[in-house]
Amino acid sequence: MSKSYEKAGVSLEAGYESVRRIRSAVDSTARKGVMGGIGSFGGMFDLASLGYSEPVLVSGTDGVGTKLKIAFALDKHDTIGIDAVAMCVNDVLAQGAEPLFFLDYIALGHNEPAKVEAIVSGVAEGCRQAGCALIGGETAEMPGMYGGGEYDIAGFTVGAVEKSKLIDGSLVSEGDVLVGLASSGVHSNGLSLVRGIVSDAGLAWDDTTLPELGGRPLGEVLLEPTRIYVKPVLELIRRCSVHGICHITGGGFDENIPRALRPGQGVRIAEGSWEQLPVFALLERLGGIPHREMFNVFNMGIGMVILLPEGEAQAAIELLSSFGEKASVIGRVVAGEGVKIDMK
Repeated sequence: MSKSYEKAGVSLEAGYESVRRIRSAVDSTARKGVMGGIGSFGGMFDLASLGYSEPVLVSGTDGVGTKLKIAFALDKHDTIGIDAVAMCVNDVLAQGAEPLFFLDYIALGHNEPAKVEAIVSGVAEGCRQAGCALIGGETAEMPGMYGGGEYDIAGFTVGAVEKSKLIDGSLVSEGDVLVGLASSGVHSNGLSLVRGIVSDAGLAWDDTTLPELGGRPLGEVLLEPTRIYVKPVLELIRRCSVHGICHITGGGFDENIPRALRPGQGVRIAEGSWEQLPVFALLERLGGIPHREMFNVFNMGIGMVILLPEGEAQAAIELLSSFGEKASVIGRVVAGEGVKIDMK
């Protein structure tokens, strides 16, 4: 063990222990195509073993933003990795790609093996939900860069889709309907605004008195991990004529839904056609945020939107429901650009 490095604040032994602790979590994500295991300089994946004819690789990278600040405050780290996976795999899913493998990057001021184990256990859970393999990553101990107990996490995923089945919005037509899939909560966007609202209101993360939350602690509700939609939506793509997919992330409805449309197209959405989770009513009330503006920041209870012909909507909803997803028709594609919401 390097005594000099130890004096500089970096524990090589803690790094070795972290790798030992996470090995079983990594192994639990194995899938067809994985080559080797953790410990190599690069993660390997055999794309040829999956039988694609004309594979298009779709990649995505993201973090979880200031949701981490809530995890620090609650000293709860076993779900934040799910968020890191979700933000990446849901993005590549929007092109119709099956996520194949994932890599994580965790940077911290001081390596605490138990904390790293908790974080990576969440990453592994997210990978299992998405059906992708955790084939590598990096844990960087950087004294002086992060405050006591703080860290950052980012992820990277690669997915594949047959070129002929790539979902790029080119098939979206006026009259197509929008099927919305329920979110699990705020997910991982808008948390800087959320934290400001909570601070200005003088609330504590363990507050259980807020009527909208039915006795659940505020911090627990906000840490609810981002929902991963991979398995039900891939099955939906196989069975229905999916024309477009939107992952509702930063920018809410206004920024994300137009990304799946062609020039000259817009959408008309009927508020009240899905359940808006109580946490959004709470944030609107406490923050004094105009109701329409909420849709430009948060997912408002819809984490993913599927665009497909109206005649296939009911079959799509029934299929999604069989996977445990709450889904409903929330609007349709119209002529003229923009997102119009008919308020209830």
